[in-house]
Formats: sequence, structure tokens, C-alpha cells
Amino acid sequence: MKRIFFIIIIIFILALAFLLFKEEVNAPEVEQEEILKSMNITSSAFLSGEMIPGKYTCQGENVNPSLELEGIPENAKSLVLIVDDPDAPAGTWTHWTLWNIPISISEISENSVPVGSVEGVTSFGKAGYGGPCPPSGVHRYFFKLYALDDVLDLAQETSVDELAKAMDGHVLDRAELIGLYEKK
Repeated sequence: MKRIFFIIIIIFILALAFLLFKEEVNAPEVEQEEILKSMNITSSAFLSGEMIPGKYTCQGENVNPSLELEGIPENAKSLVLIVDDPDAPAGTWTHWTLWNIPISISEISENSVPVGSVEGVTSFGKAGYGGPCPPSGVHRYFFKLYALDDVLDLAQETSVDELAKAMDGHVLDRAELIGLYEKK
């Protein structure tokens, strides 16, 4: 009887530990009650789940790929784009943050920033796009698009954590595109 009780306690502790330490890698720490998920983000450069062409990486021209945006909610005031790599050895690596993207656009063109948008500081220590550049193996790169009910008043020096905090409570919808890359 004691042995069964001991096994049940161990299983309970393991289940609790799993729930407490489970890591969410697909979104910044943005809490939201209800998100529509009717938006879509795609790229003419690669399909979701496919390899990102070398042109858009540290081994190429290191410019952002073209991104097509669809299904933006009518009540949105601005868009946010966060590009990160959750597979980086030191933890999630931020490659690009862009906010106050006008809702009137349907595309972020290759090697460009929409007028009125702000680029934040990335894990590279500077503002602007920094392409995939994994130290080894295949990494996943999440291009996450958020529709907000507000325009953010943030300095360019804003980090991704500060951006996520400012977004909290303002996300109307979100979409993501995942690209893969491995250095050759």
C-alpha cells in the first residue's frame, strides 16, 4: 500500500513539474483572452515549414524576404512583426522586431521597412533585420505577425521583451510563418 501511494506521489510530482516548466516558444509573453486567428502571413521566397533561401541569411545578402499580409482585422490600428529563432543555443534569438506597421499595407517588400514603422533592437545588439545564421544544425525561424488595437509609443532602443509587454492586452489577432535554415 505504501509503495502504491509513493508511486502516485511521484507521478503527481512529475506531472506538476512538466506543467510548470513547459516552455512556450511560438509567441512572446503576450497574454490575450481571445484571438481571432483569421490573419495570414506568407512569403513568395519560401513556404511555411520550408528552407529559407540563402539570400535572406548571413551567408547571402542578409536582407528581409518579402512578406505578404492578409486578413488584418478592420478594427486594428497597427501591426507588429517579430522574427526569432527558438532553437538558438543561448535561448530564443531575436532577428527582427518591427512595430507600428500601417494596417493599410498588404506586403512588406524584400529589403525594406514600411514607412512609419519602427525597427527595434535585436539580439544582434542593433536595430534592423538580421538574417538566419545558426551555429550548427537546422533552426526554425518564426515570422510572427500581430494586429493591435493601438499604435505603440516606443523608442527604437526597445527590446523584444519591452515590446511584448507593451503589446499585452492589445493583440486582436496573430499569424505566423515558419522558415528553416542550416548553414552550408
